Amino acid sequence: MAGQNLPTLSNDLFSRRTFLLSLVFLIATAIYLGCVISPPSLMDDVDAVQAQIAKTMLTTGDLVTARLDGVVYLEKAPLIYWLMAVCYKIFGMADWAARLPVALASIALALLSASFGMWAFGERAGFYAGLCMSTCVGLFLFTRIQIPDVMLTFTIALAFWAFLRTLDEEERRPRLWAAILAASLSAGLLLKSLVGIVFPVAAALIYLFLSKQLFSRRTWERLRPLSGSVIVLLIAAPWHVLATLRNPPYFAWTLQSGPGLYHGFLWFYFVNEQLLRFLNLRYPRDYNTVPRLYFWLFHLLWLFPWSVYLPAVTKLSFKPENRAGQTRFLALCWAGFILIFFTFSTTQEYYSMPCYPALALLLGSAMAAGGKWTDRGTRVLGAIATLAAFGCIAIAIAVRNLPTPGDIASALSHHPSAYTLSLGHMLDLTFDSFAYLRLPLYVAGAAFLLGAVGNLRWSGMRAFLASGAMMVLFFHAARLALVVFDPYLSSRPLAAALLAAPPGKLIVDRHYYYFSSVIFYTGQDPLLLNGKFNNLEYGAAAPGAPPVFLNDSQFKGLWTSEERYYLVASQKDAECIEALVGGEYFQTVAASGGKLLLANVPSQRSSIPPPTAPGRPDASSFPSSPIGNDARN
Repeated sequence: MAGQNLPTLSNDLFSRRTFLLSLVFLIATAIYLGCVISPPSLMDDVDAVQAQIAKTMLTTGDLVTARLDGVVYLEKAPLIYWLMAVCYKIFGMADWAARLPVALASIALALLSASFGMWAFGERAGFYAGLCMSTCVGLFLFTRIQIPDVMLTFTIALAFWAFLRTLDEEERRPRLWAAILAASLSAGLLLKSLVGIVFPVAAALIYLFLSKQLFSRRTWERLRPLSGSVIVLLIAAPWHVLATLRNPPYFAWTLQSGPGLYHGFLWFYFVNEQLLRFLNLRYPRDYNTVPRLYFWLFHLLWLFPWSVYLPAVTKLSFKPENRAGQTRFLALCWAGFILIFFTFSTTQEYYSMPCYPALALLLGSAMAAGGKWTDRGTRVLGAIATLAAFGCIAIAIAVRNLPTPGDIASALSHHPSAYTLSLGHMLDLTFDSFAYLRLPLYVAGAAFLLGAVGNLRWSGMRAFLASGAMMVLFFHAARLALVVFDPYLSSRPLAAALLAAPPGKLIVDRHYYYFSSVIFYTGQDPLLLNGKFNNLEYGAAAPGAPPVFLNDSQFKGLWTSEERYYLVASQKDAECIEALVGGEYFQTVAASGGKLLLANVPSQRSSIPPPTAPGRPDASSFPSSPIGNDARN
């Protein structure tokens, strides 16, 4: 029977009181991860770009075609923008409102993992699965920016749970779960295009084939593929149709991708962004790929601290003879397909996030089963935590007397070629930069010390809870570090200075992404100096694209005119621009994180107020709602 051999509250010696207290801990951890642990400002690059697209959709009323600076942006599916727009509508145009969808998805994913595990394996294993999901390093790292992967992970996990419940002969509402399965696939399609359907459908077919259910009439009667397809079309098709109609040509039968070529939405969204990207032939090639070996090995880090229990997973039974075995076998197909898929495709560090719940289910099942391999994992984790604690404290002591002039940007190195990877900025760390991170180092050291004591002294549930507490405290240390990095990762101080300066038109040096937080916080639509490349290049070739791109000669003409202009640029690039137009036209308004806000100063114009001191601006310096400031001057 499907429900056989499931541990209960009584025979598992897992009291209801302990379970409820543990569940509260899980929820608190998930809330802390999703809402409290966040950068203090929206970061430049994709973080502020996503928030700005949603703001533009709301202010223009166009919920179909995403735009940046008026340029069509056809790369991504729209659901994350819609969710942000809803939060803006309810709470106002604030950065924390932009983060709410990702934060709530993080919480929902942790609770879904716990619920899935409880249904499959019992309360104890389910709680451990949720604990693994909510406190692993990967979920923390890859929810610091506004990307839809955690939402996609939620929809895929829900689809797999609905899939098993639909097939379960003991399930009393198979029609409802079949509908949930279809709705989950629809949401995944609107979050990240074809992978939202390909991943769960392919893994499910592999599971059905290997478990000898693929050709069973009963299987398809319960799954109801025809009615499910209708649900998918009703939910997902309208946006795809409207986006195609509003961004012609409708059909382009070519695999040619290159500069200046525009083939409309349908070709770019499916051919260029799906097929050609998988084949590593997409243009523009504004992405990088993680080496395959690192892609696999990094999962030991993304699943830390719970990856120490992966050897115990190999001792589990994967025979699909009951509900627990079916879930383990499906989790194996689920994680295996995603990892193998990206082994043959381009990869970023976070691409494999949709397999985290599958691994969390397996880890939770192994942790609940116990045994010598689980005990060994606990001792290994205790040793790792001990070394990490001494390492953090030793570094903090070693840099205690190093000077910390200005902000942390002055102590960092720069590796622009690595920034196409999501964690590329990690290479910028230097030993001197740790002098700015003394407090985060001490907090991280205390966190690892807590984990070391808990895992070396205890075993089983007490050790697992100690590890969870260790990660919550470590996440707090990471948040403190992000506050220190704020001037480097975000340009919000420049936005505050621009809002306080006399009105003028904003120009962004090079790509929109480089200073996207300035655009979000000021509400200005800028001109882009030599910025027609990467994500904006395709939209720039569309019919009717706005004239927001400047070359050097056009910029010089504007900058030396009688109109007031402001320029945001890196300190290094500003020197080249100054040589182009002459130093007499340059005045520094603000400097922060190695970035400058500059103004042109013709002799006929009144002087600009003194430069703003670097540092994070007070929240009162920003308008409560930037709606209405989004006007092209």
